[in-house]
Amino acid sequence: MVSNIPVRHYLQFTDFSADEYAYLLERSAFLKAKFKRYETWHPLHDRTLAMIFEKNSTRTRLSFEAGIHQLGGHAVFLNTKDTQLGRGEPVEDAAQVISRMTDIIMIRTFGQDIIERFASNSRVPVINGLTNEYHPCQVLADIFTFTEHRSSIKGKTVAWIGDANNMAYTWIQAAELLGFQVNFSAPPGYQLDQSMLSANAKNHLKVFDKPADACKDVDLVTTDVWTSMGYEDENQARLKAFKNWMVTDDLMKVAKSDALFMHCLPAHRGEEVSASVIDGPQSVVWDEAENRLHVQKALMEFLLCGKL
Repeated sequence: MVSNIPVRHYLQFTDFSADEYAYLLERSAFLKAKFKRYETWHPLHDRTLAMIFEKNSTRTRLSFEAGIHQLGGHAVFLNTKDTQLGRGEPVEDAAQVISRMTDIIMIRTFGQDIIERFASNSRVPVINGLTNEYHPCQVLADIFTFTEHRSSIKGKTVAWIGDANNMAYTWIQAAELLGFQVNFSAPPGYQLDQSMLSANAKNHLKVFDKPADACKDVDLVTTDVWTSMGYEDENQARLKAFKNWMVTDDLMKVAKSDALFMHCLPAHRGEEVSASVIDGPQSVVWDEAENRLHVQKALMEFLLCGKL
């Protein structure tokens, strides 16, 4: 398909500038307001999104599929088990073919190298719907949710309590780019891989041995399941290691009185978060989940149309 917009990909949070994120957050609010008013907006009329899944999904599939439909386009769901990718077709070949038949592609897969290889052979924008290393769409939705409830995240402090997973690394990238701080706390053996951190990370990151210290006077407390997809064999060891890292009412009490709680979902109440926190008054997890829809609409619109 012919387009005057240069092909750009969204493979990790650092792919956009702070100014571009300011635009995307503003645009997300614009598109959400239209959605709430039932106003038709079809800038992506007749455009097709290919959604490629190697990992299971609820929010990612629903938000992208509904989002492209609300923008006037159409989504095609591809599970690698049901396609030639599942029978050994090279990622590079699949990218060449799929990008000639569609306008934009979202991939939810395992290694970051897979999506990077795909993007380097794609004629159209590729979006990271989740990899082992990064989850930029989720953190973009989280930051949009924070701005809705508390205005700009610049200068604020976010406590990450739990595993050094794709969410943690993406939060750190966002902190460096947008000018806020991440307080990180995980048990021994589950610390951050320093090779994945930029030279500037230490200016926006503090590591704490105790989760209570990480939560002190923060603006946002966030966590994730202790066992991410692909690490199920480690589940029992992780449950034991992380048992003192559950986000509880006591942890929330050491944060600022108006601190928010987020979780990218699905959640295991009684493991990484207590039911009283996730279902409590400081929790914004349902707004956070809904906002995947709106930020991804803004993202797809931006990648295909530029700034409008």
